[in-house]
Amino acid sequence: MKKLFKNYEFEFDSNQKKIVTTFSKQAIKQMENDDRFARDVNIFKSIIDKFSSNNDVVKLTKEEKTRLTFQLKENTKHLENKVKSSWFFTKWFYKNKQYNNILSIFAD
Repeated sequence: MKKLFKNYEFEFDSNQKKIVTTFSKQAIKQMENDDRFARDVNIFKSIIDKFSSNNDVVKLTKEEKTRLTFQLKENTKHLENKVKSSWFFTKWFYKNKQYNNILSIFAD
C-alpha cells in the first residue's frame, strides 16, 4: 500500500548541517546570476534558512528535498570522476564520502 503523505523531516548532526549549508551557498553562487535558475536559488536559500536553525530535525518540502538530492548526486558523480583522473584528491574524496553520508539520510 502506498503512503498518502510522505514525511520530509530528516535528522542531521551539526557537521552534516554545515556541509549542506556550505554546499547550498556554493550552488547559489553558481546560479544567482542566471534568471533561469531564480527558482532554484530561492529553494537553496530556503534550505540554508532551515539548516541554520538549532534543531537536529530539519523539515524540508518535497521540492527542497528533490533539488538538494539531485544536486548532491550530480556533485558526487563529478567528484568521483575527479578522483578517478587524479592520484591525489584526499580532500575531495573525503567530501565525496560526506555527500554520500547525507544522501543516505534521504534514502527511502
